[in-house]
Amino acid sequence: MEVIETGAEGLKREFKIVVPAGEIEEKVKSHLEELGRRVLVPGFRPGKVPLPILKTRFGGGVVEEVRQHAVEDGMAAAMKERNLRAALPPKVEFPANREGGDLEFTMSVELLPEIPETNFTDLDVERLVAEVAEEDIDKAVARIAEQHRQTEPVARPAENGDLLLADIEARIGDEEIPGGGGLDRQVTLGSGAFVAGFEEQLAGVSAGETRRVEVTFPADYAAENLAGKEAVFTVKVKEVRQRLPVAIDDALAQELGLTNLAELRQEVRDRMQRDWDMLARQRLKQALLDKLAERYDFPVPPGLVDIEFESLWRQYEAVRRARREREGLAEPSPTAGEPAAAEEIEEENDVLGVESPVEESAVEESAVEDEGKTEEELKASYRRLAERRVRLGLLLAEVGRSNNITVSQEELRQAVAHEALRHPGHERRVLDFYRKNPEAVSGLQAPILEEKVIDFIVELSKVAERKVAVEELLKGPGEDAA
Repeated sequence: MEVIETGAEGLKREFKIVVPAGEIEEKVKSHLEELGRRVLVPGFRPGKVPLPILKTRFGGGVVEEVRQHAVEDGMAAAMKERNLRAALPPKVEFPANREGGDLEFTMSVELLPEIPETNFTDLDVERLVAEVAEEDIDKAVARIAEQHRQTEPVARPAENGDLLLADIEARIGDEEIPGGGGLDRQVTLGSGAFVAGFEEQLAGVSAGETRRVEVTFPADYAAENLAGKEAVFTVKVKEVRQRLPVAIDDALAQELGLTNLAELRQEVRDRMQRDWDMLARQRLKQALLDKLAERYDFPVPPGLVDIEFESLWRQYEAVRRARREREGLAEPSPTAGEPAAAEEIEEENDVLGVESPVEESAVEESAVEDEGKTEEELKASYRRLAERRVRLGLLLAEVGRSNNITVSQEELRQAVAHEALRHPGHERRVLDFYRKNPEAVSGLQAPILEEKVIDFIVELSKVAERKVAVEELLKGPGEDAA
Protein backbone atom coordinates (compact mmCIF):
# COMPACT_ATOMS: atom_id res chain seq x y z
CA MET A 1 0.00 0.00 0.00
CA GLU A 2 1.31 3.45 -0.94
CA VAL A 3 0.11 6.58 0.89
CA ILE A 4 1.08 9.91 -0.67
CA GLU A 5 0.16 13.28 0.90
CA THR A 6 -0.94 15.51 -1.95
CA GLY A 7 -2.22 18.56 -0.11
CA ALA A 8 -1.89 20.32 3.22
CA GLU A 9 -3.62 23.62 3.91
CA GLY A 10 -4.50 24.66 7.43
CA LEU A 11 -6.38 21.79 9.01
CA LYS A 12 -7.14 20.14 5.67
CA ARG A 13 -5.13 17.19 4.33
CA GLU A 14 -5.40 15.31 1.05
CA PHE A 15 -3.92 11.92 0.27
CA LYS A 16 -3.59 9.62 -2.71
CA ILE A 17 -3.68 5.98 -1.68
CA VAL A 18 -2.80 3.09 -3.96
CA VAL A 19 -3.35 -0.58 -3.09
CA PRO A 20 -1.54 -2.89 -5.57
CA ALA A 21 -3.67 -5.29 -7.57
CA GLY A 22 -1.59 -8.19 -6.32
CA GLU A 23 -2.40 -7.33 -2.72
CA ILE A 24 -6.10 -7.17 -3.55
CA GLU A 25 -5.94 -10.48 -5.41
CA GLU A 26 -4.09 -12.20 -2.56
CA LYS A 27 -6.70 -11.06 -0.01
CA VAL A 28 -9.55 -12.12 -2.32
CA LYS A 29 -7.98 -15.56 -2.65
CA SER A 30 -7.52 -15.83 1.12
CA HIS A 31 -11.13 -14.81 1.76
CA LEU A 32 -12.43 -17.30 -0.81
CA GLU A 33 -10.39 -20.12 0.69
CA GLU A 34 -11.74 -19.29 4.14
CA LEU A 35 -15.24 -19.17 2.70
CA GLY A 36 -14.70 -22.55 1.01
CA ARG A 37 -14.08 -24.18 4.38
CA ARG A 38 -17.47 -23.03 5.64
CA VAL A 39 -19.99 -23.06 2.78
CA LEU A 40 -21.83 -26.05 1.37
CA VAL A 41 -21.75 -26.38 -2.42
CA PRO A 42 -23.72 -29.26 -3.99
CA GLY A 43 -21.39 -31.94 -5.39
CA PHE A 44 -18.41 -30.99 -3.25
CA ARG A 45 -17.33 -31.94 0.23
CA PRO A 46 -16.80 -29.06 2.73
CA GLY A 47 -13.36 -27.58 2.25
CA LYS A 48 -12.91 -29.26 -1.16
CA VAL A 49 -14.67 -26.68 -3.37
CA PRO A 50 -12.30 -25.62 -6.19
CA LEU A 51 -11.24 -21.98 -6.13
CA PRO A 52 -12.63 -21.24 -9.63
CA ILE A 53 -16.07 -22.44 -8.46
CA LEU A 54 -15.86 -20.26 -5.37
CA LYS A 55 -14.75 -17.29 -7.46
CA THR A 56 -17.67 -17.79 -9.86
CA ARG A 57 -20.27 -18.04 -7.12
CA PHE A 58 -18.95 -15.62 -4.52
CA GLY A 59 -16.17 -13.66 -6.19
CA GLY A 60 -18.11 -10.44 -6.80
CA GLY A 61 -19.16 -10.01 -3.19
CA VAL A 62 -15.76 -10.98 -1.83
CA VAL A 63 -13.95 -8.54 -4.13
CA GLU A 64 -16.25 -5.71 -3.02
CA GLU A 65 -15.71 -6.58 0.63
CA VAL A 66 -11.93 -6.76 0.22
CA ARG A 67 -11.84 -3.42 -1.60
CA GLN A 68 -13.93 -1.81 1.14
CA HIS A 69 -11.59 -3.12 3.83
CA ALA A 70 -8.62 -1.93 1.79
CA VAL A 71 -10.07 1.59 1.64
CA GLU A 72 -10.66 1.61 5.40
CA ASP A 73 -7.16 0.26 6.07
CA GLY A 74 -5.64 2.84 3.74
CA MET A 75 -7.41 5.72 5.47
CA ALA A 76 -6.44 4.41 8.89
CA ALA A 77 -2.82 4.02 7.78
CA ALA A 78 -2.69 7.59 6.44
CA MET A 79 -3.95 8.96 9.76
CA LYS A 80 -1.90 6.68 12.03
CA GLU A 81 1.44 7.15 10.26
CA ARG A 82 1.17 10.92 10.71
CA ASN A 83 -0.51 10.85 14.14
CA LEU A 84 -3.53 12.77 12.83
CA ARG A 85 -7.00 13.03 14.38
CA ALA A 86 -9.99 13.55 12.09
CA ALA A 87 -12.58 16.18 13.00
CA LEU A 88 -15.11 14.71 10.55
CA PRO A 89 -15.35 11.48 8.53
CA PRO A 90 -12.94 11.64 5.56
CA LYS A 91 -14.29 12.19 2.05
CA VAL A 92 -13.22 9.52 -0.45
CA GLU A 93 -13.23 9.74 -4.24
CA PHE A 94 -12.36 7.02 -6.73
CA PRO A 95 -10.91 7.79 -10.15
CA ALA A 96 -11.63 5.43 -13.04
CA ASN A 97 -10.14 2.20 -11.70
CA ARG A 98 -9.38 -0.54 -14.20
CA GLU A 99 -10.99 -3.87 -13.26
CA GLY A 100 -8.33 -6.16 -11.92
CA GLY A 101 -5.84 -3.29 -11.63
CA ASP A 102 -4.53 -1.34 -8.66
CA LEU A 103 -7.11 0.15 -6.28
CA GLU A 104 -6.51 3.90 -6.29
CA PHE A 105 -8.46 6.54 -4.39
CA THR A 106 -8.10 10.00 -2.89
CA MET A 107 -8.96 11.00 0.65
CA SER A 108 -9.58 14.49 1.98
CA VAL A 109 -9.98 15.07 5.69
CA GLU A 110 -10.29 17.92 8.17
CA LEU A 111 -8.18 17.53 11.29
CA LEU A 112 -8.70 18.39 14.92
CA PRO A 113 -6.38 21.26 15.86
CA GLU A 114 -3.64 21.21 18.42
CA ILE A 115 -5.16 22.67 21.59
CA PRO A 116 -2.88 25.11 23.46
CA GLU A 117 -1.74 24.10 26.92
CA THR A 118 -4.28 25.28 29.47
CA ASN A 119 -3.90 26.90 32.87
CA PHE A 120 -6.93 28.04 34.84
CA THR A 121 -5.42 28.88 38.23
CA ASP A 122 -5.06 32.55 37.30
CA LEU A 123 -8.54 32.82 35.79
CA ASP A 124 -10.71 35.34 37.68
CA VAL A 125 -14.48 34.84 37.54
CA GLU A 126 -17.35 36.29 39.52
CA ARG A 127 -20.30 34.40 40.95
CA LEU A 128 -23.39 36.53 41.50
CA VAL A 129 -25.54 35.63 44.50
CA ALA A 130 -29.15 36.81 44.77
CA GLU A 131 -31.54 36.03 47.60
CA VAL A 132 -35.31 36.06 47.31
CA ALA A 133 -36.82 39.17 48.89
CA GLU A 134 -40.12 39.09 50.76
CA GLU A 135 -41.59 41.63 48.36
CA ASP A 136 -40.79 39.32 45.43
CA ILE A 137 -42.67 36.52 47.19
CA ASP A 138 -45.58 38.91 47.79
CA LYS A 139 -45.73 39.76 44.08
CA ALA A 140 -45.48 36.12 43.02
CA VAL A 141 -48.24 35.03 45.40
CA ALA A 142 -50.37 37.93 44.20
CA ARG A 143 -49.92 36.77 40.59
CA ILE A 144 -50.92 33.24 41.59
CA ALA A 145 -54.00 34.57 43.35
CA GLU A 146 -54.89 36.67 40.29
CA GLN A 147 -54.57 33.61 38.04
CA HIS A 148 -56.94 31.68 40.31
CA ARG A 149 -59.33 34.55 40.82
CA GLN A 150 -62.93 33.38 40.82
CA THR A 151 -65.80 34.81 38.77
CA GLU A 152 -69.58 34.68 39.00
CA PRO A 153 -72.32 35.39 36.42
CA VAL A 154 -74.21 38.68 36.60
CA ALA A 155 -77.42 39.83 34.94
CA ARG A 156 -76.31 43.43 34.33
CA PRO A 157 -74.56 44.87 31.21
CA ALA A 158 -70.82 44.24 31.04
CA GLU A 159 -68.47 46.70 32.72
CA ASN A 160 -64.74 47.21 32.58
CA GLY A 161 -63.00 44.23 34.22
CA ASP A 162 -65.84 41.79 33.52
CA LEU A 163 -65.23 38.52 31.69
CA LEU A 164 -67.37 37.65 28.67
CA LEU A 165 -68.02 34.09 27.54
CA ALA A 166 -68.87 34.32 23.84
CA ASP A 167 -68.98 32.57 20.47
CA ILE A 168 -66.95 34.63 18.01
CA GLU A 169 -66.91 34.64 14.22
CA ALA A 170 -64.06 36.59 12.56
CA ARG A 171 -64.00 37.64 8.90
CA ILE A 172 -62.11 39.86 6.50
CA GLY A 173 -64.56 40.48 3.71
CA ASP A 174 -66.13 37.11 2.90
CA GLU A 175 -63.18 35.10 4.19
CA GLU A 176 -63.08 33.69 7.68
CA ILE A 177 -59.91 34.42 9.69
CA PRO A 178 -58.36 31.05 10.61
CA GLY A 179 -58.24 30.80 14.40
CA GLY A 180 -59.75 34.23 14.78
CA GLY A 181 -62.97 33.02 16.30
CA GLY A 182 -64.35 30.02 18.08
CA LEU A 183 -66.87 28.82 20.61
CA ASP A 184 -66.81 29.73 24.29
CA ARG A 185 -64.02 32.27 23.88
CA GLN A 186 -63.17 34.44 26.89
CA VAL A 187 -62.77 38.20 26.64
CA THR A 188 -61.82 40.30 29.66
CA LEU A 189 -62.88 43.92 29.13
CA GLY A 190 -60.10 46.38 29.85
CA SER A 191 -57.36 43.75 29.61
CA GLY A 192 -55.74 45.38 26.59
CA ALA A 193 -55.26 41.90 25.17
CA PHE A 194 -57.00 42.56 21.86
CA VAL A 195 -56.77 44.78 18.81
CA ALA A 196 -57.40 48.41 19.71
CA GLY A 197 -61.13 49.13 19.70
CA PHE A 198 -62.27 45.52 20.08
CA GLU A 199 -62.91 45.48 23.83
CA GLU A 200 -64.22 49.05 23.86
CA GLN A 201 -67.00 48.13 21.40
CA LEU A 202 -68.19 45.38 23.75
CA ALA A 203 -68.73 47.69 26.70
CA GLY A 204 -72.31 47.49 27.99
CA VAL A 205 -73.12 44.23 26.18
CA SER A 206 -75.50 41.84 27.95
CA ALA A 207 -75.82 38.06 28.03
CA GLY A 208 -77.80 36.83 25.02
CA GLU A 209 -76.85 39.86 22.92
CA THR A 210 -75.01 39.66 19.57
CA ARG A 211 -72.78 42.57 18.68
CA ARG A 212 -70.90 43.42 15.48
CA VAL A 213 -67.37 44.66 16.14
CA GLU A 214 -65.32 46.32 13.39
CA VAL A 215 -61.56 46.80 13.83
CA THR A 216 -58.52 47.53 11.68
CA PHE A 217 -55.34 45.59 12.35
CA PRO A 218 -52.24 47.78 12.73
CA ALA A 219 -50.05 48.13 9.65
CA ASP A 220 -47.13 46.61 11.57
CA TYR A 221 -49.20 43.71 12.96
CA ALA A 222 -47.05 40.62 13.51
CA ALA A 223 -49.33 38.37 11.43
CA GLU A 224 -48.54 39.77 8.00
CA ASN A 225 -51.70 38.32 6.43
CA LEU A 226 -53.77 40.52 8.78
CA ALA A 227 -51.63 43.66 8.89
CA GLY A 228 -53.59 46.76 7.85
CA LYS A 229 -56.74 44.75 7.10
CA GLU A 230 -60.27 45.67 8.20
CA ALA A 231 -62.03 42.85 10.03
CA VAL A 232 -65.53 42.21 11.31
CA PHE A 233 -66.17 40.12 14.43
CA THR A 234 -69.62 38.79 15.24
CA VAL A 235 -69.68 38.30 19.01
CA LYS A 236 -72.54 36.30 20.52
CA VAL A 237 -72.32 36.88 24.27
CA LYS A 238 -73.43 33.84 26.25
CA GLU A 239 -72.55 35.04 29.70
CA VAL A 240 -71.23 38.10 31.55
CA ARG A 241 -69.16 37.26 34.65
CA GLN A 242 -67.77 39.65 37.23
CA ARG A 243 -64.42 38.91 38.85
CA LEU A 244 -64.55 38.38 42.59
CA PRO A 245 -62.02 40.03 44.90
CA VAL A 246 -58.59 38.42 45.07
CA ALA A 247 -58.21 36.26 48.17
CA ILE A 248 -54.69 35.51 49.46
CA ASP A 249 -55.32 33.06 52.27
CA ASP A 250 -55.11 29.43 53.33
CA ALA A 251 -57.98 28.57 50.97
CA LEU A 252 -55.87 29.66 48.00
CA ALA A 253 -53.03 27.38 49.14
CA GLN A 254 -55.44 24.49 49.64
CA GLU A 255 -56.81 25.00 46.14
CA LEU A 256 -53.25 24.41 44.94
CA GLY A 257 -52.89 21.23 46.97
CA LEU A 258 -50.92 22.77 49.85
CA THR A 259 -51.72 23.02 53.55
CA ASN A 260 -51.78 26.76 54.18
CA LEU A 261 -50.55 30.13 53.00
CA ALA A 262 -47.22 29.75 54.84
CA GLU A 263 -46.48 26.56 52.90
CA LEU A 264 -47.43 28.28 49.64
CA ARG A 265 -45.04 31.13 50.38
CA GLN A 266 -42.24 28.67 51.19
CA GLU A 267 -42.88 26.77 47.95
CA VAL A 268 -42.70 30.04 46.04
CA ARG A 269 -39.51 31.03 47.88
CA ASP A 270 -37.86 27.68 47.09
CA ARG A 271 -38.87 27.82 43.44
CA MET A 272 -37.63 31.37 43.00
CA GLN A 273 -34.36 30.63 44.80
CA ARG A 274 -33.75 27.68 42.51
CA ASP A 275 -34.39 29.92 39.55
CA TRP A 276 -32.02 32.61 40.80
CA ASP A 277 -29.35 29.99 41.50
CA MET A 278 -29.75 28.53 38.02
CA LEU A 279 -29.55 31.98 36.48
CA ALA A 280 -26.46 32.79 38.56
CA ARG A 281 -24.93 29.57 37.27
CA GLN A 282 -25.68 30.65 33.71
CA ARG A 283 -24.08 34.05 34.29
CA LEU A 284 -21.00 32.42 35.80
CA LYS A 285 -20.74 29.96 32.93
CA GLN A 286 -21.19 32.70 30.33
CA ALA A 287 -18.51 34.86 31.96
CA LEU A 288 -16.16 31.88 32.13
CA LEU A 289 -16.72 30.99 28.47
CA ASP A 290 -16.13 34.62 27.49
CA LYS A 291 -12.79 34.59 29.28
CA LEU A 292 -11.81 31.27 27.72
CA ALA A 293 -12.73 32.61 24.28
CA GLU A 294 -10.50 35.64 24.85
CA ARG A 295 -7.59 33.59 26.19
CA TYR A 296 -7.47 30.62 23.81
CA ASP A 297 -7.42 31.18 20.07
CA PHE A 298 -6.62 28.44 17.58
CA PRO A 299 -7.82 27.38 14.12
CA VAL A 300 -10.96 25.27 13.92
CA PRO A 301 -12.13 22.82 11.22
CA PRO A 302 -14.31 24.68 8.67
CA GLY A 303 -16.56 21.62 8.32
CA LEU A 304 -17.43 21.68 12.02
CA VAL A 305 -18.14 25.41 11.77
CA ASP A 306 -20.46 24.78 8.81
CA ILE A 307 -22.39 22.15 10.76
CA GLU A 308 -22.69 24.38 13.84
CA PHE A 309 -23.72 27.38 11.73
CA GLU A 310 -26.48 25.41 9.98
CA SER A 311 -27.76 24.25 13.37
CA LEU A 312 -27.71 27.79 14.80
CA TRP A 313 -29.38 29.27 11.73
CA ARG A 314 -32.18 26.69 11.86
CA GLN A 315 -32.68 27.50 15.55
CA TYR A 316 -32.67 31.22 14.81
CA GLU A 317 -35.29 30.87 12.08
CA ALA A 318 -37.44 28.70 14.36
CA VAL A 319 -37.16 31.25 17.18
CA ARG A 320 -37.95 34.08 14.78
CA ARG A 321 -41.05 32.26 13.51
CA ALA A 322 -42.15 31.44 17.05
CA ARG A 323 -41.58 35.04 18.15
CA ARG A 324 -43.71 36.35 15.30
CA GLU A 325 -46.44 33.88 16.15
CA ARG A 326 -46.29 34.88 19.82
CA GLU A 327 -46.39 38.54 18.89
CA GLY A 328 -49.29 37.81 16.61
CA LEU A 329 -51.18 36.32 19.56
CA ALA A 330 -49.92 38.71 22.19
CA GLU A 331 -50.69 41.73 20.04
CA PRO A 332 -54.19 42.66 21.10
CA SER A 333 -56.15 40.09 19.15
CA PRO A 334 -59.41 38.22 19.61
CA THR A 335 -57.54 34.96 18.94
CA ALA A 336 -55.64 35.22 22.20
CA GLY A 337 -58.23 34.26 24.82
CA GLU A 338 -56.67 35.67 28.00
CA PRO A 339 -52.96 35.97 27.13
CA ALA A 340 -52.23 38.21 30.13
CA ALA A 341 -52.71 35.23 32.43
CA ALA A 342 -50.93 32.86 30.06
CA GLU A 343 -47.85 35.09 30.00
CA GLU A 344 -47.56 34.91 33.80
CA ILE A 345 -47.33 31.16 34.05
CA GLU A 346 -44.96 28.87 32.15
CA GLU A 347 -45.74 25.30 31.22
CA GLU A 348 -42.70 23.96 33.06
CA ASN A 349 -43.60 25.67 36.33
CA ASP A 350 -46.69 23.60 37.18
CA VAL A 351 -49.58 24.87 39.27
CA LEU A 352 -47.62 27.48 41.23
CA GLY A 353 -47.06 29.55 38.11
CA VAL A 354 -43.80 31.08 39.36
CA GLU A 355 -42.07 32.75 36.45
CA SER A 356 -38.66 31.36 35.53
CA PRO A 357 -36.07 33.55 33.81
CA VAL A 358 -33.87 30.67 32.70
CA GLU A 359 -36.07 28.89 30.17
CA GLU A 360 -34.42 30.50 27.14
CA SER A 361 -33.24 28.92 23.90
CA ALA A 362 -29.58 28.67 23.06
CA VAL A 363 -30.07 31.09 20.19
CA GLU A 364 -31.71 33.75 22.39
CA GLU A 365 -28.92 33.38 24.94
CA SER A 366 -26.38 33.98 22.20
CA ALA A 367 -27.35 37.66 22.14
CA VAL A 368 -26.95 38.10 18.38
CA GLU A 369 -28.84 41.29 17.76
CA ASP A 370 -30.95 41.04 14.61
CA GLU A 371 -32.53 44.50 14.75
CA GLY A 372 -31.81 46.40 11.52
CA LYS A 373 -29.46 43.75 10.10
CA THR A 374 -29.69 42.25 6.64
CA GLU A 375 -29.83 38.48 6.32
CA GLU A 376 -26.26 38.52 5.02
CA GLU A 377 -25.10 40.45 8.11
CA LEU A 378 -27.04 38.12 10.38
CA LYS A 379 -25.50 35.05 8.79
CA ALA A 380 -22.04 36.55 9.23
CA SER A 381 -22.79 37.13 12.92
CA TYR A 382 -24.02 33.59 13.39
CA ARG A 383 -21.01 32.17 11.56
CA ARG A 384 -18.73 34.01 13.97
CA LEU A 385 -20.80 32.61 16.83
CA ALA A 386 -20.55 29.10 15.31
CA GLU A 387 -16.77 29.39 15.10
CA ARG A 388 -16.58 30.53 18.73
CA ARG A 389 -18.78 27.62 19.84
CA VAL A 390 -16.75 25.06 17.94
CA ARG A 391 -13.52 26.44 19.40
CA LEU A 392 -14.89 26.41 22.94
CA GLY A 393 -16.34 22.93 22.40
CA LEU A 394 -12.98 21.57 21.26
CA LEU A 395 -11.25 23.28 24.17
CA LEU A 396 -13.67 21.86 26.76
CA ALA A 397 -13.49 18.41 25.15
CA GLU A 398 -9.71 18.46 25.38
CA VAL A 399 -9.81 19.57 29.01
CA GLY A 400 -12.18 16.70 29.75
CA ARG A 401 -10.07 14.16 27.86
CA SER A 402 -6.76 15.22 29.38
CA ASN A 403 -8.20 15.22 32.90
CA ASN A 404 -10.15 11.95 32.59
CA ILE A 405 -13.51 13.66 33.09
CA THR A 406 -16.23 11.25 32.00
CA VAL A 407 -19.98 10.72 32.26
CA SER A 408 -21.02 7.69 34.27
CA GLN A 409 -23.84 5.33 33.38
CA GLU A 410 -25.67 6.47 36.52
CA GLU A 411 -25.50 10.08 35.36
CA LEU A 412 -26.89 9.06 31.97
CA ARG A 413 -29.64 7.08 33.68
CA GLN A 414 -30.58 10.14 35.73
CA ALA A 415 -30.57 12.29 32.59
CA VAL A 416 -32.98 9.90 30.87
CA ALA A 417 -35.21 9.90 33.97
CA HIS A 418 -35.18 13.70 33.98
CA GLU A 419 -36.21 13.77 30.32
CA ALA A 420 -39.09 11.42 31.12
CA LEU A 421 -40.28 13.65 33.99
CA ARG A 422 -40.35 16.61 31.61
CA HIS A 423 -43.23 14.92 29.75
CA PRO A 424 -45.93 14.16 32.34
CA GLY A 425 -48.21 11.38 31.24
CA HIS A 426 -45.73 10.14 28.63
CA GLU A 427 -42.94 8.95 30.89
CA ARG A 428 -43.14 5.34 29.72
CA ARG A 429 -42.96 6.33 26.05
CA VAL A 430 -39.92 8.52 26.69
CA LEU A 431 -38.13 5.75 28.58
CA ASP A 432 -38.95 3.25 25.81
CA PHE A 433 -37.61 5.67 23.20
CA TYR A 434 -34.25 6.00 24.93
CA ARG A 435 -34.06 2.27 25.56
CA LYS A 436 -34.58 1.54 21.86
CA ASN A 437 -32.32 4.38 20.65
CA PRO A 438 -28.90 4.26 22.35
CA GLU A 439 -27.67 7.04 20.07
CA ALA A 440 -30.27 9.33 21.64
CA VAL A 441 -28.88 8.52 25.09
CA SER A 442 -25.40 9.42 23.88
CA GLY A 443 -26.87 12.77 22.81
CA LEU A 444 -27.55 13.49 26.49
CA GLN A 445 -23.90 12.86 27.31
CA ALA A 446 -22.37 15.97 25.74
CA PRO A 447 -24.19 18.58 27.88
CA ILE A 448 -23.51 16.59 31.05
CA LEU A 449 -19.82 16.36 30.19
CA GLU A 450 -19.72 20.08 29.38
CA GLU A 451 -21.16 20.99 32.78
CA LYS A 452 -18.67 18.71 34.54
CA VAL A 453 -15.77 20.31 32.68
CA ILE A 454 -17.09 23.77 33.53
CA ASP A 455 -17.24 22.75 37.21
CA PHE A 456 -13.66 21.46 36.95
CA ILE A 457 -12.42 24.77 35.53
CA VAL A 458 -14.38 26.83 38.06
CA GLU A 459 -12.84 24.79 40.88
CA LEU A 460 -9.37 25.68 39.62
CA SER A 461 -10.21 29.34 39.01
CA LYS A 462 -10.31 32.27 41.38
CA VAL A 463 -14.02 32.74 42.08
CA ALA A 464 -15.24 35.85 43.88
CA GLU A 465 -18.83 35.93 45.13
CA ARG A 466 -20.84 39.14 45.04
CA LYS A 467 -24.33 39.62 46.45
CA VAL A 468 -26.61 41.44 44.05
CA ALA A 469 -30.23 42.42 43.75
CA VAL A 470 -32.38 40.20 41.56
CA GLU A 471 -32.65 43.03 39.02
CA GLU A 472 -28.91 42.94 38.43
CA LEU A 473 -28.94 39.17 38.12
CA LEU A 474 -31.71 39.38 35.52
CA LYS A 475 -30.02 41.89 33.27
CA GLY A 476 -27.92 40.61 30.41
CA PRO A 477 -24.30 41.57 29.74
CA GLY A 478 -24.02 45.30 29.09
CA GLU A 479 -27.66 45.97 29.98
CA ASP A 480 -29.03 48.24 32.63
CA ALA A 481 -31.38 46.71 35.15
CA ALA A 482 -34.95 47.19 34.06
